[in-house]
Amino acid sequence: MTTIDGFDYRTIPGSGGVPLNVAHGGHGPAVILLHGFPQTHVMWSEVARRLADDHTVIVPDLRGYGRSGKPEEDGPETYSKRTMGDDVVAVATALGHDRFGLVGHDRGALVGVRAALDHPEAVQYLGILDVLPTLDTWGVLHGVDAKVAWHLYLMAQPKGLPERMIAAVAEDFVASFLDAWDSDGNTFTPELRRHYIESSVAAVPSIVADFRASSGVDLELDRADREAGRRLEMPLGVLSQDWGAQLGFDPTAIWGAWSDDLTYQPTTAGHYMAEERPDEVADVIRTLAARARVR
Repeated sequence: MTTIDGFDYRTIPGSGGVPLNVAHGGHGPAVILLHGFPQTHVMWSEVARRLADDHTVIVPDLRGYGRSGKPEEDGPETYSKRTMGDDVVAVATALGHDRFGLVGHDRGALVGVRAALDHPEAVQYLGILDVLPTLDTWGVLHGVDAKVAWHLYLMAQPKGLPERMIAAVAEDFVASFLDAWDSDGNTFTPELRRHYIESSVAAVPSIVADFRASSGVDLELDRADREAGRRLEMPLGVLSQDWGAQLGFDPTAIWGAWSDDLTYQPTTAGHYMAEERPDEVADVIRTLAARARVR
């Protein structure tokens, strides 16, 4: 399965004209779902179908992933979360929505945070699955416990070496995350696992560029917002594994520094919770939309 059954597809220009592969379906208030690594938009298939009865559901491949364009990294802005957030707004506008809910998993959640900070007039509510803001991610990684995020340090290195190292063992590299973060080993069908591996192997340079941005330009943007006192103005809902217990941080304190309207909900699901527990994730999104009084 490499498409979402029952959804229509369009190619929509994002920021700078980068073509974005976008699935859309349903009816009602708009919600945009953003995938993480090493996945594509199809990670949202079960959640999207559950929401489509009462939402217009928009599910793009992020730039650099899946069937979306993969521009050459010609500077830090190419894969900055600001640029990728602008992609999201461009997609919504092209589909006729000037306001929308926004929910992201992993890398997509980082795009969501930046889009919500940069475009508060457009984002009605923000849902986050299993990640911390860029600034706080680097802040909680220390000592031997930081080995869980070893890939962040690898892909933070200057352009060239990480791409070559990963390309040499690309299938094993991608598969290692699908296996290590799958709580029971049964989340993915063989076909879907193969889709994620093949899609990511075909996108090594752009995926590395996305991660590299989070150790540079994205970090600078978060620092500037923190220093300026900018916060997320819309209702914020966070669904996450209990990483704080392992790494020694309080997730409600971290997210509370960015929002006065926060609901934090721990889950016993694994990292790939949208596929493992689609009912739980869809319920969280509906509750968040209700908090925002979306009509």
